[in-house]
Amino acid sequence: MSQLSLFPYCGHAPSQGHSETSKAAADDIEPKLGRLRRLVLDTLRCSAQGETDESLMVLTKLAPNTLRPRRRELQLMGLVEDSGTTRAVASGKQAVVWRVVRSNVS
Repeated sequence: MSQLSLFPYCGHAPSQGHSETSKAAADDIEPKLGRLRRLVLDTLRCSAQGETDESLMVLTKLAPNTLRPRRRELQLMGLVEDSGTTRAVASGKQAVVWRVVRSNVS
């Protein structure tokens, strides 16, 4: 089974079926998915203590609606996992710290 077959949307960018703008956005980002996933994964690989979604957004300069789906895709692919720890973010609230799955660190 390929990693892409693990996605509930067969490896394509997800969209809201009822929304034309959502479908258009998914079509637009489709050719960029590999590069964006690699950016998020490489950023986590370079982080000794893991990163929150917020810190990943700062480091990668990706918007929340671009970063979070890519991080979730990597999680579904078994490449990224919840570290089991949290860290305070700008709001003062705690957020999950994400890390590369140990068997995928190279």
